[in-house]
Amino acid sequence: MQSLTTHLFPSLSHVSKPSLTRSKPVARPHFAPSKPISLRKTLFRTLKCSVSVVSEPTRVELANDKPFPAEVSRTIMELSSVGTLSTRTQEGWPLGVGVRFAVDHQGTPVLCLNASNLQFSMDRRSSLHVQLEQCGLRTPQCTIQGSLDKPEDRMVLKRLHSMWEKRFGEEVDEEHIYVVVVERVLQMGDFKEDGTWVTSSDYKNANPDPLREFAEKIVDEINANNMEDVHRFCNIYVDLDFQVSEARMIWVDRLGFDMRLCSPQKGIYEVRIPFPWEVTDEKGAKSSFNCMSQLAWEAEKNYHIPDFKKVKQLKQIGYRTQ
Repeated sequence: MQSLTTHLFPSLSHVSKPSLTRSKPVARPHFAPSKPISLRKTLFRTLKCSVSVVSEPTRVELANDKPFPAEVSRTIMELSSVGTLSTRTQEGWPLGVGVRFAVDHQGTPVLCLNASNLQFSMDRRSSLHVQLEQCGLRTPQCTIQGSLDKPEDRMVLKRLHSMWEKRFGEEVDEEHIYVVVVERVLQMGDFKEDGTWVTSSDYKNANPDPLREFAEKIVDEINANNMEDVHRFCNIYVDLDFQVSEARMIWVDRLGFDMRLCSPQKGIYEVRIPFPWEVTDEKGAKSSFNCMSQLAWEAEKNYHIPDFKKVKQLKQIGYRTQ
């Protein structure tokens, strides 16, 4: 699915209109503050958090609405600890074995291999395939192509040994420590999807997503406690020509979140909904979700006419039979 810049918030001209005041309490999403607040204050705070100058109408526009493949690959490697290491045997056959790994600050995989792991290999060229399951609905993956290398520097070995111990809580023989020197990376969004090749320099210079450590927790909480908001997002932020029977959030990152939509008539789709601004931590992600939930609720109740562009591009991933 291609990137799409989307405006999620209306202009600030709505803030000055007093006609938005009402006496009925505003329905709050799960992450909202515990104390009830008026609609005017809520709308003002929602809009204020998306602009830097309050005196002029402003819209937030993200240059890219999803992380680059290099970032996704780095995130997958940071969140995973097992993969399939493949090399060629002396007979020329490709052979893959399951391995555990850690990564250094540049995403270089660190392995602990014994003699039995290496006896089948005729050369150092290898690949490491790693998968990350998201919400049981999608499995992004990356395959690192490179060569197995045995570090000789004692300081480097000591650092890698410490990294392994921190990751797995166990001592290892430094003689068994190897690294995969990254030459290029193939990043895939899911099974049966086309991959994107990432250069070694792009991979090393990319940063893993800042939400990676708590993305799964946020997704689980929203799917468990905010299904009304999830369905409302489909109606307000996405340009649909069919009725959604089921909707779930799949993943969240610094630029937005992915959703899975199901329709008995049309099939199964994925859609990307950008945040109105980039977030860098768990608090920022929850704040963005609250702001978008509030605005979607007000648009649904016709308290104002939204003037943002809806997401138009959906990716069909399957068909559903009744």
